Amino acid sequence: MSTDVLELSKNLINRESVTPEDAGCQKYMMELLSQQGFNHEIMDFEDTQNFWSMRQGKTQGPVFVFAGHTDVVPAGNLEDWHTPPFEATEKDGYLFGRGAADMKGSLAAMLAATQRFVTDHPAHKGSIAYLITSDEEGPFINGTVRVVEELMKRGQAIDYCVVGEPSSTAQLGDVIKNGRRGSLTGFLKVLGTQGHVAYPHLADNAIHKSYQALHALAEEHWDDGNEFFPPTSFQIAIENAGTATNVIPGEKYVEFNFRYSTESSAEGLKQRVIDILDSHQLDYELNWKLNGEPFLTPEGNLLTAAKNVIKETCNIETQALTSGGTSDGRFIAKTGAEVVEIGPVNKTIHQINECVNINDLRKLVDIYYGVLKHLLANEQ
Repeated sequence: MSTDVLELSKNLINRESVTPEDAGCQKYMMELLSQQGFNHEIMDFEDTQNFWSMRQGKTQGPVFVFAGHTDVVPAGNLEDWHTPPFEATEKDGYLFGRGAADMKGSLAAMLAATQRFVTDHPAHKGSIAYLITSDEEGPFINGTVRVVEELMKRGQAIDYCVVGEPSSTAQLGDVIKNGRRGSLTGFLKVLGTQGHVAYPHLADNAIHKSYQALHALAEEHWDDGNEFFPPTSFQIAIENAGTATNVIPGEKYVEFNFRYSTESSAEGLKQRVIDILDSHQLDYELNWKLNGEPFLTPEGNLLTAAKNVIKETCNIETQALTSGGTSDGRFIAKTGAEVVEIGPVNKTIHQINECVNINDLRKLVDIYYGVLKHLLANEQ
């Protein structure tokens, strides 16, 4: 079985693994890892395929984990692609296909780096593990979060984790993520009384009565952030109300989201929202979904290794940032592990004609290999 990162990437991209489908990607990965002495455990939950694989070296610890996902977002309108999204295509130095950057290219680089490292260092210290899911682009209910919960119940240690999310912005290695903001979604229903527009005294317009409260929420200063996180952001994402032009709406539905720093907590934000709504004497229903809590990996062995290897490989100083959306790193961080996200340029992720620079894929193998060497090679 080929261990060339380009061929590995193509093999993964050619599998139509639209979330939560895996389409054989994980079986393919496990077959390759078996050749390197990994032992596998399939950990499927409901409609989601997951696996946990581990190769132990001369010592049990430290435990280094590569984490990622085989699922991809839908391709969209196929006519808009200049190459078939599930037929990996080389063109002008790039590899095109859905998942090329997010994140099948990273998975391929992990596999290639692991093969090289195990060949060069068969008696490495510690353990190398893989935590792979098919539910990262979807509702993230039965994927990494469930696997981590099970591993924590067993007392399985994780010391270091590299997540293959596409972290780079302008060039490979310019940005890695050493944390992420928390994400909290609110589902608000403002209640009024439906009526005829010609008889407003007999109705209570849910749209009108919501204006001042929503404005207050949008203008609220939630926190100042800190040296690692920007200030907490509140954004209204969805508003729905009304049934006809001659009907005063009796309900208004609003969906909003916080991306919050470690200066705030989910419970604190919830209470402040309730206080603002109550101060405007609204009749309402409010439900919440905590998508992820903020996490931060401070300077330590993993972050130092990543920075040094990127400097050696790409000849640039990387930035460790916490910007962007959430990732499965938030679940793995709960184990106490040091977590960083290192991956290709994210310019085309989730877009039509998603692609990755082929030279970047090869350098990404070097980066992953270098991090393994810094942390697990006995001569270090």
